[in-house]
Amino acid sequence: MAKVVRDKSFKKPKFDGSFPFDRENYIILGVGLLLIIVGYIALSGDKVEGFVPLTLAPILLVIGYCVVIPVGIMYRKKKDQTSPSASPGA
Repeated sequence: MAKVVRDKSFKKPKFDGSFPFDRENYIILGVGLLLIIVGYIALSGDKVEGFVPLTLAPILLVIGYCVVIPVGIMYRKKKDQTSPSASPGA
């Protein structure tokens, strides 16, 4: 009988207790949600033919859904990269 060899590369990553999003991510997502809400409010206007429901509302919705929400999901804060060789006392 052959032994079953298990590959250890498929281990589940351990949860380190940190959240995937920072405060900036939630702010950007909130702005995107606000744009989407304002776009739907502008779309529900009484006047069928006009600038706001025909032009402005779709632009707000596209910017909210296709630009701001994905940016809020993918945004990462840049870490400060200081060189270890440059010491302040040397």
